[in-house]
Amino acid sequence: MSVVLRERKSLARIALRGLLASAVVFGFSSASQAGKTITAVMHSDLRVIDPIITTAYISRDHGYMVYDTLLAVDSSFKVRPQMADWKVSDDKLTYTFTLRDGLKWHDGKPVTAEDCVASLKRWGARDSMGQKLLDYTASLEATDAKTITLKLKEPYGLVLDSIAKPSSVVPFMMPKRIAETPSDKAIPEQVGSGPFKFVQSEFQPGVKAVYEKNKDYVPRSEPPSWTSGGKVVKVDRVEWVTMPDAQTAVNALQSGDIDFIEFPPSDLLPALEANKDLKVENLNKFGFQTLGRMNFLHPPFDNPKVRRAALLAVKQKDVLDALVGSSKYYQICGSFFGCGTPFSTDVGSESLTKGNGLAEAKKLLAESGYDGTPVVIMAPGDVVTLKPQPIVVAQQLRDAGFKVDVVATDWQTVVTRRASQKSPKEGGWNMFFTNWVVADILNPVVNSSLNSRGKNGGWFGWADDPKMEQLRDAFARASTPEERTKIATQVQEYAFEQVTYIPLGQFLAPAAWRKELTGVLDGPATPVFWNIDKSE
Repeated sequence: MSVVLRERKSLARIALRGLLASAVVFGFSSASQAGKTITAVMHSDLRVIDPIITTAYISRDHGYMVYDTLLAVDSSFKVRPQMADWKVSDDKLTYTFTLRDGLKWHDGKPVTAEDCVASLKRWGARDSMGQKLLDYTASLEATDAKTITLKLKEPYGLVLDSIAKPSSVVPFMMPKRIAETPSDKAIPEQVGSGPFKFVQSEFQPGVKAVYEKNKDYVPRSEPPSWTSGGKVVKVDRVEWVTMPDAQTAVNALQSGDIDFIEFPPSDLLPALEANKDLKVENLNKFGFQTLGRMNFLHPPFDNPKVRRAALLAVKQKDVLDALVGSSKYYQICGSFFGCGTPFSTDVGSESLTKGNGLAEAKKLLAESGYDGTPVVIMAPGDVVTLKPQPIVVAQQLRDAGFKVDVVATDWQTVVTRRASQKSPKEGGWNMFFTNWVVADILNPVVNSSLNSRGKNGGWFGWADDPKMEQLRDAFARASTPEERTKIATQVQEYAFEQVTYIPLGQFLAPAAWRKELTGVLDGPATPVFWNIDKSE
């Protein structure tokens, strides 16, 4: 080992010890006295703790700790009972869900069908797939304390898939008094029926989030598979701690000061893979799509020609090289629905995947009437899987003739600010970048970035496009795989024409943990912390 490397590790460890020592003063401490504790560094710190109000994955991860779902999906993509089982009428118009025994909220009150109806309605007002389900819903009500009855206006083949969706805005169940909070306002308290309880008194946004085992939780008897099956908690406590410096977090993992890192930087993976005390594994085999989203409400991207010029200027390979580095962990992919999936297609993606559109981008930008309005790009510096995209694309846009203002910030500020419909001069934005797990983009209905309902119900950026909504509705009505494939291809062709968003390729992001942890589960909504045990 070189002197420089030894010094670097030594300094990082000193910094870590200083962090831990100072954190004790503020209540951030190792909870060895609290029994078995898993200490994890997640991909982002947690600030938004309402998992319905945002599509941010850290809020989804929080949701899986605290809440449970009526249905879930296993590793064969099969819908399974979770809190409830179901029956479907012969005419396919009535779905009856019956809650299983033993369900209690964290405050000790029983889970009722009324709670679940209110939860489904709040989720359906917010989520792209939920909105489409409610479009087809004639009534949704509690017919007794344990029975939820959903009646459709016409048969709809995605009912169970919608309620079982594993990622993004998950239909988590909440008590009625909480679920009746308007879907555009954050819930006032964290009371679920899930396998962990949120320790509000120890929550320090930007520092740590703490969860304790819910001793009253009754898991299902089936083995766990993705988000389905028995959620058996084998530790007493889980702490998510924030370590903005990746090298410090990696050193903390190697020294045993923490147990788990969700996304270590790709350039540090070889060192982690060589450590016999650690395990490095890709928990989400389908990976992620990274993407850029424009704001349709304000100049310059309210002009489709300007959006098209921006699309032509972007090269996926440059973004993926900066984001991932090794082609072992990324794939150039021009599909809005992910590569290797049933509806994957490369129609319309040539300039992105081949990187040959710059000359045409300059020409189109000149023809568009672009007046030099700066493009305000939000650039979070605290999430390793989101740092490079804004910087690389900003330069690509400048090369095409755009003026660009890169605003350095953190991811949770992006999560908050992207919800603002104000102009960039008033604190709004023109462009941000994010990642979807491929399970969240598999088709035109589940893919929230294609939601084009505008300012009332659309995804951040607020594309208002009736034709896109007609295509998405046609996909939902399609009755054969061949028909759905045809419509999905039409959706992609039109999405590239309108530049609904810019897909920037597909990548894998392995997690790393100490071998004292066993039972780490894979799936499209990882990490989850049930089934994990920790040896003493």
